[in-house]
Amino acid sequence: MSDDLQIEVYSAFRTPSVQQKESIADFLFQHLGKYGDRREDIMTCLDYALKETPSFGGLIFVGIKQSETVGVVVVNKTGMSGYIPENILVYIATHSAHRREGIGELLMRKVIERTEGDIALHVEPDNPARRLYERLGFGNKYLEMRLHK
Repeated sequence: MSDDLQIEVYSAFRTPSVQQKESIADFLFQHLGKYGDRREDIMTCLDYALKETPSFGGLIFVGIKQSETVGVVVVNKTGMSGYIPENILVYIATHSAHRREGIGELLMRKVIERTEGDIALHVEPDNPARRLYERLGFGNKYLEMRLHK
């Protein structure tokens, strides 16, 4: 496991600089690969987590090794509980050169520790990270269906 991993946590109460926020968005856009979104959607998610747009806020976790960003997780609060989990893990990405070093698991454990309430996430059936989520206790209760308008 990555013993030398430092984790920075950002929120509406401890915000990253504009440059740091841009760097986080660039990192996610690059390292999410085929599981990613458009950069503008990533920025919207970051705005939501930091309450820079009307929202319930959230948390951004940045894993750093030797001054290099090696992982990022973004969690948005839903404003709900019970019938819908309080949090949704929107993005998790590990630097492509640092995969299989335990960074994703360390970040996920920090997310679980720091968030209040339940956490939902979406994962494609073929995503190899699915096994990590299952090991950490995530289960698949529902099949998601969407109507795109």
